[in-house]
Amino acid sequence: MDIADLEHAAALIQQADLLIVAAGAGMGVDSGLPDFRGNDGFWQAYPALGRARMAFASIASPATFHEDPALAWGFYGHRLNLYRDTQPHSGFGLLKRWGERMQHGAAVFTSNVDGHFQKAGFDPQRILECHGSIQHLQCLTPCGGRIWPADGYTPQVDTVNCQLLNLAPTCPHCGALARPNILMFGDGGWIESRASAQEARLHALLHKASKPLVIEVGAGVAIPSVRHFGQSVIRHHNGRMIRINPREPEVASPQDVGLAANALTALSAIDALL
Repeated sequence: MDIADLEHAAALIQQADLLIVAAGAGMGVDSGLPDFRGNDGFWQAYPALGRARMAFASIASPATFHEDPALAWGFYGHRLNLYRDTQPHSGFGLLKRWGERMQHGAAVFTSNVDGHFQKAGFDPQRILECHGSIQHLQCLTPCGGRIWPADGYTPQVDTVNCQLLNLAPTCPHCGALARPNILMFGDGGWIESRASAQEARLHALLHKASKPLVIEVGAGVAIPSVRHFGQSVIRHHNGRMIRINPREPEVASPQDVGLAANALTALSAIDALL
């Protein structure tokens, strides 16, 4: 990282009136969470799925809940336990502190389903989880539009074979199998009302700001939801951007800055200049 780029990033933070953290999977790597980029990394994290040559898009699908609930909940139950047991790294706290200094505070747009921004103390009313949340459940059918917290469910998982050992959660309304309220692959049954309400709140906040700054962290181009959001803030809300990405840090304008680094390394280096 170039010192001029870090100074540029610090200056962007000091002039902004709203901080929006736009986070992809790379945000969680410094907390110790696996990066599912490519089958090799995914199968390293889930050896049983590697033995079965089952790709992420196959297991992360409502069809698997219908066909093999113990396998589907083995995978998602393991992830739920992992996210509960993992603490967000200190970069979350740096971002929260920077936002608290700004006139309109901080907000979050994330494709991550782990709930770690809430866990790190960000205001839940200012977080948009565009792919849903593993910390919430819904009916697999679905029988209606209800979404409820997963707090009351603790999966017991045979991690070697990716199999759920205890009973899967069920819908409290119709008794059918429950699933995480996450947008999966080939998913016509995702209930998006929670994410839609989050989106409305975030857009209302953006309209109040005159100098929003997007700090995009660990968001790649393969599934570009987070990148598209950041570009829309620049285009429609007079926003600027700091992009932190070890492999794809390029930005479109010299007014913005790209840092080729992991989340915690870059955030700590910027904080040292503030």
